[in-house]
Amino acid sequence: MMNPMKLPSFSFAPVWLVAGLLLAPSASQAVPSFARQLDMQCIACHTEYPLLNNLGRQFKLTGYTLAAGNSELPPLAVMFLPSFTHSQLSQAGGAAPGFKDNNNFALTQASLFYAGRLFGPYASDLFGKDGAKIANKFGIFLQTTYDGIAKAWHWDNAELRFASTGEIAGRPATYGFYLNNNPTLQDPWNSTPAWGFPLTRSGLAPTPAAATLIDGGLAQQVGGAGAYVFVDDSIYLDVAAYRTLDARFQQKVGIDPTGETQVTGLAPYWRAAWSHPVGNGSVELGTFGLAASTYPGRDASAGTDRLLDLGFDAQVQAAFGRHDLTALLSWIHEREAWNASQTLGNTTNRADHLQSLKLTLDYLYDKTYGAAVQFFTADGSRDALLYAGSAAGSPLSDGLVLQLNYLPFNKAGGPAAWSRSNVKLSLQYTRYNRFDGASHNYDGLGHNAADNNTLYLEAWIAF
Repeated sequence: MMNPMKLPSFSFAPVWLVAGLLLAPSASQAVPSFARQLDMQCIACHTEYPLLNNLGRQFKLTGYTLAAGNSELPPLAVMFLPSFTHSQLSQAGGAAPGFKDNNNFALTQASLFYAGRLFGPYASDLFGKDGAKIANKFGIFLQTTYDGIAKAWHWDNAELRFASTGEIAGRPATYGFYLNNNPTLQDPWNSTPAWGFPLTRSGLAPTPAAATLIDGGLAQQVGGAGAYVFVDDSIYLDVAAYRTLDARFQQKVGIDPTGETQVTGLAPYWRAAWSHPVGNGSVELGTFGLAASTYPGRDASAGTDRLLDLGFDAQVQAAFGRHDLTALLSWIHEREAWNASQTLGNTTNRADHLQSLKLTLDYLYDKTYGAAVQFFTADGSRDALLYAGSAAGSPLSDGLVLQLNYLPFNKAGGPAAWSRSNVKLSLQYTRYNRFDGASHNYDGLGHNAADNNTLYLEAWIAF
């Protein structure tokens, strides 16, 4: 007979504190506050950050709450991403307001994190020894970011968790509940959109117009609540529901809601995955999805559109000697019923579809020298109004992302004054074979995919 999971009683009272932090004046899963909390180097949980290994996934599944108990520092961290961008064809009028047509230096972003145990190392002082046993089951990942391209602050990825352990049918289980603002943010694998490669890219380079809703289309615009369980280190199940946040709230946290896709009602999210250890690594196979009724551009006058995203993913990791290898696959198919958009003149077709595929191979030698390559493609229905700026109304884009990484402090950490700091220096090149329907041969509209090829240099500084 199945033994029911026993859940300890707890209160959601700390949520008011999180809301206050988010509204205070004011991208990244790998933050030094986690390493300080664990009293370990970044390589304990990552190959190269932000790629998680088995311990990193366990840390995330337990709600960012595992701790060595030695650090008295608050769970704060800072990140800077200074960069240089060169695109193959200069962008007339400037790559962005205040920037040159080409060859631009920028502070891509600067972020402040409150990440780790919700009450840091102070739970016993605040609640006593017994109260701390419950308080230390609450974890937080809160990021506020200065966008150096838009020159503005905004809230970024944010998540509050409660996590614990128990048994299901005699099998060990880790389970939790969460609130967050980005579907797939909670996922422990790097094969789903929120933490997929490449996590950082230039904000001053052209990018393809077509993307599925679940692949960043709702990030920081929605609020969601969900629950997950990981049984016997093998079966992972996750369900949640999301809804677009109030426009006034978004403006207060630095998000411009103008023209965004507004989820009406609740959009269910689901996730199932199977994981298995293999030698010093692991293999994972899974599926995920999101179904949403939406107002296009927040316009409710013509009813709703209906979007259904269904994804499949896989991740294989292997570690042998000084070598770390990670292979990732993500495939997403989106069905689009434009009941409102066609009426409003935003689409030609009543229904479309879009699908994307990403295949990534990441290699790290001696925890210091890395290389990664990704093949990506997106394609779907031709729609002259939906893709008005593309060649022949096509969403077709594909190409390669090549990246070299150097992590000089990955093994030893940064200066003793602020331990566990890290730096990743990256050289990234994106080559398009096709871009918004255009190939490498100029068409009659002057489109050429190669014009969008981009060289991007970045220093990812975290401390």
